[in-house]
Amino acid sequence: MFTHYFRFYCRGAVSRRRAALLERLLARADSSTPVTDWRADAFRVIAPRHTSMPEVGAAAVHAQFGAVSGATVSVATPVHYLVEMSNVRLAGDGILSLGQGEADTLAAEFNRVWQGAGMRLLAGSRAELFCITDQPLPVSTHDPEDVLGQHIETYLPSGESAPRLRRLMSEIEMWLFEHAVNRTRVAAGATAISGLWLWGVGPALQSLPQVTGWTAGDDLLFNAFAARRGPQRGSSGVVASAAEPGTDEWQEVESRWLDGSLADLRAGRIGRLDLSAGKRCFSLSRVGAHRFWRRSRPWWEFFA
Repeated sequence: MFTHYFRFYCRGAVSRRRAALLERLLARADSSTPVTDWRADAFRVIAPRHTSMPEVGAAAVHAQFGAVSGATVSVATPVHYLVEMSNVRLAGDGILSLGQGEADTLAAEFNRVWQGAGMRLLAGSRAELFCITDQPLPVSTHDPEDVLGQHIETYLPSGESAPRLRRLMSEIEMWLFEHAVNRTRVAAGATAISGLWLWGVGPALQSLPQVTGWTAGDDLLFNAFAARRGPQRGSSGVVASAAEPGTDEWQEVESRWLDGSLADLRAGRIGRLDLSAGKRCFSLSRVGAHRFWRRSRPWWEFFA
């Protein structure tokens, strides 16, 4: 049977708002399981068995630019750090958005400063930044979503090429310290960019793997499979939403995606609805959707 997989943010906001439909579904779930890599968990829903999931950066770059020259691709997410007495912390709201002009400027100036160093930045169509290196980088990295509010030391790149990547991240911090883009941001009341968090590192792709399901939402990896966007009758799908439950943006997510998936579940057109946030995924079956006697509670308590 088909599955619809929903991924949403659980960022630890101070003033969270309730989300009635989501809370009812979580309360009626058949089971919950820990998830260490939600993208791998979701990818299995839309990909044929034994299909290898590409790394986030490589998939996103191939989707926008096709095959690129270079060995390794990573996502370069702009972030804001909080410097403490003996540690550096990624701010709780430290993942920053760029305007397209800012992204284009940073990419052009990075490529001028690091010319001949075997690396370059690409600015994507939604103001994303990607780092391309000429040499392979066997390294393990962390999604900055997992680092929000945490000391960064234990989340920095690890593995054979980690020293090179860490050094580059430090050099970028110094480069950005008094950069004109930052001066303009601060003058406009926006948060300064402390650095670029390099993650989702993997070999550059010559082609994207084939998937059988559809994708929708805001995630770089799943947006790469844009040819199958939006619910398709008779197939599984993944929705990755940047909206936190209870917000105004979440209301659109519920009406556009979640309501329809619940209707498909109750009608037997799909066999399971997965609800994922943080490090946990809840699975709801058609039978579970009718467990009206289970009391709901604030959605964030399910993921505590």
